[in-house]
Amino acid sequence: MTTPSPGRTGFGMRRRLLIAQALVLLAGGVTTWVVALVVGPPLFREHLLQAGVPHDSHEQFHAEQAYRSATAISIAVAIAVAALTAFMVTAYVGRRLQRSVAELSTAASAVAEGRYEIRVSPPQLGDEFDDLASAFNQMAQRLEAVETTRRRMLGDLAHEIRTPVSVLEAYLEAVEDGVKTLDPQTISMLREQTGRLVRFSADVAALAQAEEAHATITPGRVDVDELVATAAAAVADEYTAKQVTLTSKATGVGTLWADRQRLAQILGNLLDNALRHTPAHGHVQIAANSDANDVVFTVTDDGDGVAGEHLPRLFERFYRADTARDRGRGGAGIGLAIAKALTEAHGGRISVQSRGPGTGTTFTVTVPVRLTPGPGTDQRRQAPASP
Repeated sequence: MTTPSPGRTGFGMRRRLLIAQALVLLAGGVTTWVVALVVGPPLFREHLLQAGVPHDSHEQFHAEQAYRSATAISIAVAIAVAALTAFMVTAYVGRRLQRSVAELSTAASAVAEGRYEIRVSPPQLGDEFDDLASAFNQMAQRLEAVETTRRRMLGDLAHEIRTPVSVLEAYLEAVEDGVKTLDPQTISMLREQTGRLVRFSADVAALAQAEEAHATITPGRVDVDELVATAAAAVADEYTAKQVTLTSKATGVGTLWADRQRLAQILGNLLDNALRHTPAHGHVQIAANSDANDVVFTVTDDGDGVAGEHLPRLFERFYRADTARDRGRGGAGIGLAIAKALTEAHGGRISVQSRGPGTGTTFTVTVPVRLTPGPGTDQRRQAPASP
């Protein structure tokens, strides 16, 4: 139970409900009494005259007295029973409301203090209160997920930055102590580590932009065949240098209404990921096909593959199925998260399949032919009626 803050009147919800019920009953009782006194006797007297009772007779007087007494007793008993019932019901409902609101208030204070794991139970006082409790629990759950992600991301950021900075610091100290000289080999190592920091900074910036892509999607007509060919050509030299064969398969797929630059970024990230996990003399294929509603892009490799327990988390920020190996290959664990964010910005979905280590991996990106805006997307950027 929360302690009332200074300056409060002390009138809680239950007391206010009781006062409201008392005022309603008082108004109803007074109204009934006035109507019974003003309207009832003349009508009763009129009926007595019609029944043959003389005016101003003893019979009329006693009948009217009996009527007034019966009316007073009936109204008093009715008001008393109504008041007792109303107070009992109000006390019960008020107690439940007060308990529910107090629980929600306490939970909100806990969330404000950073304890996002707290939840409230449904008060079962109606759909509105249950919806409020459900909305609060969803908010707390999302805040907890955001906080968990933030902590993990900060830890990953610190870890990613620590390695190249440590290498740079060690080499600089060695140069200062005269253990090493600034020969081409040392300069090459320093450049490699600074380049790693620059790449990591660019990756983090790209991820931030990708997660804001709902508001920055600029759609236009995209030729799918040309997009796939361009994506393959952009990484052809890297594939050749590693002796990995890259083939593309997209003929007569047609066009779609989407952001060409963002789609190219998705395919580029998937092709880079496939190259990192495919050994020399391996094979990677990028393909596209379509139906009436969607265009489906696939990037398939015959490389390392992914164990089943890693598949659900593969699109998380900084997540690596093989931490040591991926770090050595220069991956920061951001490329797939960027691809996921950009795909969802188009109203699409991305998935991955692999039968296990050594069996290769297939990434599938499904994008609607007409842009389906996600939350926050400018509605004016949707596809025209006939693309």
